[in-house]
Amino acid sequence: MPAAPERAVPERLIAALREALGPAGVIEDAASIAPYMRDARGLFTGRSPVVVRPGSTAEAAAAVRLCAEARVPMVPQGGNTGLVGGSVPDESGGQVLISLSRLNRVRAIDPVNLTLTAEAGCVLAQVRSAAAEAGRFFALSLASEGTAQIGGNLSTNAGGNTTVRYGNAREQVLGLEVVLPDGRVWDGLRALRKDNTGYDLKHLFIGAEGTLGIITAAVLRLYPAARDTAVAMAAVRDPRAAVALLAELQAEHAEVVTSFEYLPRIGVEFVLRHAPASRDPFARAYRHYALIELSSSRPGAALRGALEQALARGLERGQVLDAVIAGSEAQAQALWRLREEMSDAQKPEGGSIKNDVSVPVSRVAEFLETATERVERELPGIRVVAFGHLGDGNIHFNLSQPEGADRETFLARWDHFADMVNDIVAGFGGSFSAEHGIGRLKREVLARYRSPVELDLMRRIKAAIDPHNLMNPGKIL
Repeated sequence: MPAAPERAVPERLIAALREALGPAGVIEDAASIAPYMRDARGLFTGRSPVVVRPGSTAEAAAAVRLCAEARVPMVPQGGNTGLVGGSVPDESGGQVLISLSRLNRVRAIDPVNLTLTAEAGCVLAQVRSAAAEAGRFFALSLASEGTAQIGGNLSTNAGGNTTVRYGNAREQVLGLEVVLPDGRVWDGLRALRKDNTGYDLKHLFIGAEGTLGIITAAVLRLYPAARDTAVAMAAVRDPRAAVALLAELQAEHAEVVTSFEYLPRIGVEFVLRHAPASRDPFARAYRHYALIELSSSRPGAALRGALEQALARGLERGQVLDAVIAGSEAQAQALWRLREEMSDAQKPEGGSIKNDVSVPVSRVAEFLETATERVERELPGIRVVAFGHLGDGNIHFNLSQPEGADRETFLARWDHFADMVNDIVAGFGGSFSAEHGIGRLKREVLARYRSPVELDLMRRIKAAIDPHNLMNPGKIL
């Protein structure tokens, strides 16, 4: 991509930020700034002379107000685990990065109302741990939960492993606190499940990727803690058999199906090859697997028995070829490790073209067959690593370079293969971005696949809330 034109952040603004936030709130050393400038995939490296780290909502509002008065654009950043370049500045050097990492307090937990109020910089694992200590459960679960921050999770409407039961991040939120592009603070931290008082403003900011304002805190929905859990990995005949197994489980036990993931053999082999301490739970290799988790807040819910029965029926029908059920928490974690390490395990295999797509669950198998045949015909030897959240129709249709191929030559065809896959997805009534968002990486793709009416409405909302285009400009639109 061409570099953005050079422009500078005025020194007087940096001095004002320094005075408003103090030495802990402003980073100006180039070496300390550098980690904030590079996105998780290494696709984008931005520039900025300053990183602002507010320690309170008031400080965040003061920083935004100063930037707004100087007409200097701002880029909010959480844990910087995003995969579409949405949380780093452009290359101009004229944007201020605002890190939420110091806003990291759990403000309140109400175990009776089943809510937890957390600041945006709380790491997702921290939120889940705080809920567990109160005997409750926070449903959002991601492979990056040890570094991803809750503000970023909400700003990107993150999905994850439990969407099949609990929904995306949007469904986990009751209220928000947001700093608007002019520095005003909207206090919408309401812990209500029923509140029909006009437009539900929080949903404007969830999934907006920081382009409309900065989420500084949220009231999150909790659930009773699980007291019975069953985890299994099943070798299945093919993706169609996996979909059939999911349908049967949901028909009989919809209220306890927490996760249903699809794993291909090639992805499992990558993990076994590159993730230390991983092991194959089966004595022989199979081409397709389903990772299943059931959970219930009712002790003695007999979930293991329910899972055994479903798998036994699948064996009788030839849909399930083999299966293992975890006998301990350690065994369950070992099975989940095969899924959670799959993204990182692709890196040592060379270049990887990533596709985060979704189609209706009923069409996942047909999509996998169609897309796999198409890309393999286009480039013999390409390695399709398609895995992910089959239970909600979200597949990470990743393409690893042929063995021995040149990495850069392969990655130069990213747009070609992405367009090919996205066209197939569109034909199945799907989405080219299921859970990663748009950021910078997919702006042109959004313009291609969304209607002029949708794009016009998005631009009108952006212009109404951020008329000077100061909040994360160049992202989404």
